[in-house]
Amino acid sequence: MSFGVFAHSTRFVNKRLHLGVCGSVACCKGADLLRAWRRLGLHVSVTLTAAARNFVRKPLFEALGAIPVYEDMFDADQDIFAHLEPGAQAQVMVVAPTSADALSRLARGAASDMLSAQVLAFDGPLVLAPAMNPRMWANPATQANVNILRDRGAIFVGPDSGDVACGEQGEGRLAPLEEVFLAALRAVSPQDMADLHVLVTMGPTREPWDGLRFWSNPSSGRMGAALAVSAWLRGARVTSICGPGSASFLPRCVAVREVCRAEEMFEAAQDVWATADAGIFVAAVADFSPVQVGKEKFKKSSAPQGLNIPFKPNPDILATLAAKRRPEQKVLGFAAESAPDMPTLLALAREKRALKNADILAANRTGGQGGFGSLTNAMAVTDAKGREEIWPERDKADVAWDLCSWLLKI
Repeated sequence: MSFGVFAHSTRFVNKRLHLGVCGSVACCKGADLLRAWRRLGLHVSVTLTAAARNFVRKPLFEALGAIPVYEDMFDADQDIFAHLEPGAQAQVMVVAPTSADALSRLARGAASDMLSAQVLAFDGPLVLAPAMNPRMWANPATQANVNILRDRGAIFVGPDSGDVACGEQGEGRLAPLEEVFLAALRAVSPQDMADLHVLVTMGPTREPWDGLRFWSNPSSGRMGAALAVSAWLRGARVTSICGPGSASFLPRCVAVREVCRAEEMFEAAQDVWATADAGIFVAAVADFSPVQVGKEKFKKSSAPQGLNIPFKPNPDILATLAAKRRPEQKVLGFAAESAPDMPTLLALAREKRALKNADILAANRTGGQGGFGSLTNAMAVTDAKGREEIWPERDKADVAWDLCSWLLKI
């Protein structure tokens, strides 16, 4: 199961999370969430309600690395104050799935079972992911409980609309697991980009030369997605201008505008840039586009001796928007360069940063470590204050996180 571009980040090692699992057909997905958070190095404890234990059992969660796994309030093998432990240790509490009964208990401030007592004793971020029959979700009593909890600061993820286990359709499905996964990570992330609107361009562009075929490159958009999600995790409002196929890497928390051609990306980026505080220009924009030979598929028989297609330059999005920026706007640009080694790449990054008038320029080698379509990147980074670094190959999420930190300091 995919958990997006942050599925292998190292930035959350030793963060502490408590997961509550309520009775629902969806409660088996709590195990998937546990596995995903443990993969990042989080310490996760779990509480299974009595209803949840009709679907899943304690050994499953213990086998996946949950320590401890709580069940009933007065179990003989646990401390008498176990209902207070998550409140003293966890940095975020997630209840997924959250049943209608749990919403009622939490809204009333009940403490009659282990999970409700633990939530009552917890004063940190509370993430709730409801899952129930659509009629139960729509019931005024449930909605009143939701409003009470929202007013107290609870973070709701979902529910989604669609088919539910009972065969009905409507709003009540557990939200996609990536959304719950990321909501918890945001709750334990520094909110040092709060109140910022960040523009991210990402992915390739496609420049058509006939009605079917196009000129492009192998960019996947993963690096841009990692930067967009990093900024969102740290509190920013993010708008991504996505080339073909790249929006699939983004969760719904990131606003998306999909484009195809370089000129479309330029127009969309100009529009967003007017209100953005920072621009992160990661997209592998085609420098040139072919002059289109027609709106239909070009027949091979029409050019038996070969085909010559003229190309015209595309707008330079990074340089143009950097030149138009307000004094407080920050610009991070990317470049993919052919370089034999990292010191040479750093020199090219230095030249390009000055040429493009960017605050920071991050470069990777084409055909080198990481890069297009890869999960990783090795970077040469330079900024307008003369700071320069060469970074070894790492997961793109970790590269993105460090670039966001650099952007805040420039």
